[in-house]
Amino acid sequence: MNEEIKRQILNEIKSFDSILIARHFRPDGDAIGATKGLQRILKLTYPNKDIRLCNKDYSDYMAFLGAEDGYVTDEDIKKSLVLILDTATSERVSDDRVLNGKKIIKIDHHIDNNPYGDISWVEEKRSSTAELIADFYQTFKDELEIDSFAATCIYTGMNTDSGRFRFASTTGDTLRLAGLMLDQGVEIENLQAQLDLRDFKFYSYQSDVFSRIKVTENGLAYVFIDLAMQEKWNLSREESSDSVTFLNMIKGSIAWIAFIENPDHTIRVRLRSRFMTINQVAERYHGGGHDRASGATCYTKEEMDALIKDADREVKLYKETHEGWI
Repeated sequence: MNEEIKRQILNEIKSFDSILIARHFRPDGDAIGATKGLQRILKLTYPNKDIRLCNKDYSDYMAFLGAEDGYVTDEDIKKSLVLILDTATSERVSDDRVLNGKKIIKIDHHIDNNPYGDISWVEEKRSSTAELIADFYQTFKDELEIDSFAATCIYTGMNTDSGRFRFASTTGDTLRLAGLMLDQGVEIENLQAQLDLRDFKFYSYQSDVFSRIKVTENGLAYVFIDLAMQEKWNLSREESSDSVTFLNMIKGSIAWIAFIENPDHTIRVRLRSRFMTINQVAERYHGGGHDRASGATCYTKEEMDALIKDADREVKLYKETHEGWI
């Protein structure tokens, strides 16, 4: 798909000697896996080009993939081709200086409500941006080089953003492209251990979260992780946000939400669902995202309560008008 756009992107890559690769702030496995995987492919293919990552933050969870590059000067940015991956809007770019690049290319799989860039390759039905990078490699595999590290990064992004290949966005193409990455020598047992193993304190924290989960009469599950709880368990922002995954196996709860209090007392909201869409709720509360995995922000407890009621109505409506949900 999108053969013409992919060819345009490859031609731009060939024409620039300086290339920067960027992503969204508070990165997840997809953002890091896609950017690091693409960087490695391009470095292997074009060893004489200057190809760097340009971001301001990182993820402890993805530290096993190695560090990112150091500071990039404003002068280097202005002369560079900038590839911005997995970033729905320009406001979410980790280092917004990259928007001053000589040419901007957007590669993403989120709903494209806020287009930007000189070239935009967006496929909203894909499981991950890493899947797009795997597809890019497959399309031009006679021209591009890959190794086990690049494949590991890309497979990591595909694995994490598809919920271990369980989400509805997982297709036959997703699995075929994942298989292509595995064929490059990914050490899958070690990788899954890196992704899945947790310190014992994590399970004590998980137990604490379970004791705080609330479920509405209509089946909306939610939990509020306040600052006191984060301090009690010495949680990073990533660990606090991961609490949304604890709610995903409750029978009858087809939507679930984690509210995480920020140091400034705003509230980060992570919304998830199965069968029904949930992004319409996120869009009403300063957010957005995928149809079944979205984020939002509440600025007061009252706004949080309003979001809960709003999401609960959506769950009730879906159950009243659809069959087959579990």
